[in-house]
Amino acid sequence: MTESSVVYLPSPEFVAQANVGPEIYGRADADRLAWWAEQARRLDWETEFTDVLDWSNAPFAKWFPGGKLNVAYNCVDRHVEAGNGDRVAIHWEGEPVGDARDITYAQLKDEVCKAANALTDLGLVAGDRVAIYMPMVPEAVVAMLACARLGIMHSVVFGGYSASALRARIEDAEAKLVITTDGQYRRGSAVSLKAAVDEAVADQSSVKNVIVVLRTGIDVDWADGRDLWWHEIVGQASPEHTPEAFDSEHPLFLLYTSGSTGKPKGVCQTHETFIAAAQTIAPSLDAQTAMGMTAFAVLLLASLGLGLTFGALVYEPLDAALSAFSQRMTAKLFQPACNPAAPTSASIGRR
Repeated sequence: MTESSVVYLPSPEFVAQANVGPEIYGRADADRLAWWAEQARRLDWETEFTDVLDWSNAPFAKWFPGGKLNVAYNCVDRHVEAGNGDRVAIHWEGEPVGDARDITYAQLKDEVCKAANALTDLGLVAGDRVAIYMPMVPEAVVAMLACARLGIMHSVVFGGYSASALRARIEDAEAKLVITTDGQYRRGSAVSLKAAVDEAVADQSSVKNVIVVLRTGIDVDWADGRDLWWHEIVGQASPEHTPEAFDSEHPLFLLYTSGSTGKPKGVCQTHETFIAAAQTIAPSLDAQTAMGMTAFAVLLLASLGLGLTFGALVYEPLDAALSAFSQRMTAKLFQPACNPAAPTSASIGRR
């Protein structure tokens, strides 16, 4: 490996307009808990936390104990309430060419509320588990945010995984609901996803319902009483929903290993330990209100559901008012803003 002593420094003009400077490291080193408290207070809390870190039961940490908030509210509602409902939250480009949608924050809020009401009508409550097995479509984001709004743990499963891989995750989580699409586009051709779900949920006593988004229009097998069309139950639901605040340590989602070396192992991510990290996006990416930038190149691994991709591309950007998720390795952000009162959007590619 070639070593080089050449250092490329930013221009003084660039440094002057940056969100943060070198002093941020000194502040964090001097009092790391105070620094994290500052980041957390950029969120909207229904109940302020009483401490930053409870380390009394080491090595099991509790972050921001006593605090209560709602992740979906922080990602969507507060931007609408700040008068930015007409800003585009998601630019979606699908297949075939021309299949595109622009979704504003106000529209996203309505869809999330409708989905939350639909899930409630199915009997789902905080603490239940939902498996999301979908391609890169806006409904995947809506489903995730609806679950977060209700305090339901969701497990996002990569749409390229096999039926057996999906089954292992459903079985381990004891998921009550699976949300999927009839199919997805691969290299221009429509292929089924619903068939893999049917195989995965066979004889799974925990699964009560399967919600299917109409994506490709291909024929699918149907189990009356279990299977439901997204456009029928979500489309008819009310767009009015009051979010409940959950404890900072309330479970947010389940993240599973790939299972390539054995049975997939799941970890539970809580509300605040994950969403607080979103507050570091603006300084770390230096997102400014009047500049275009290519972002998340490292985080966009391949697809929704791989690694931390779905969290990094849904909760963190939406919470920080950058709003994007992508299937490709890069996403082009236009006029990103670090100010939650001025959310912007991203142009994204997906299937």
